[in-house]
Amino acid sequence: MDEFAGSASQLVADVDCTAGGKPLCDANGVKGYPTLKWGDPSDLQDYQGGRSLDDLKKFATENLKPLCSVKNIDLCDADKKAEIEKYQSMDTAALEAAVAAEEKKLEEAEEFFKSEVQKLQ
Repeated sequence: MDEFAGSASQLVADVDCTAGGKPLCDANGVKGYPTLKWGDPSDLQDYQGGRSLDDLKKFATENLKPLCSVKNIDLCDADKKAEIEKYQSMDTAALEAAVAAEEKKLEEAEEFFKSEVQKLQ
């Protein structure tokens, strides 16, 4: 889509997941073809919209723009900016502890889910 060529914030590209692009596809959860992804390169989302050229152009124009992130903190509201700054100010040990605490919550939620499913059987 030539309309987006050279854009600082919008990239429309294709990747051959059967050749040199396979590692990129694997890293982003591409299982079938064609798969369309969009969003922050570090957190790509599955595209669920229409597949016509008009649908894709409309979606790209409305959604492919800079979003609140570490790189674009000026686009964040005060709450999100404070949250980002909180994590940026933490040392490595504190960040690792925070991640471990959240991972423990996930494990506990998974165990709870499994135990509740067992009750249903």
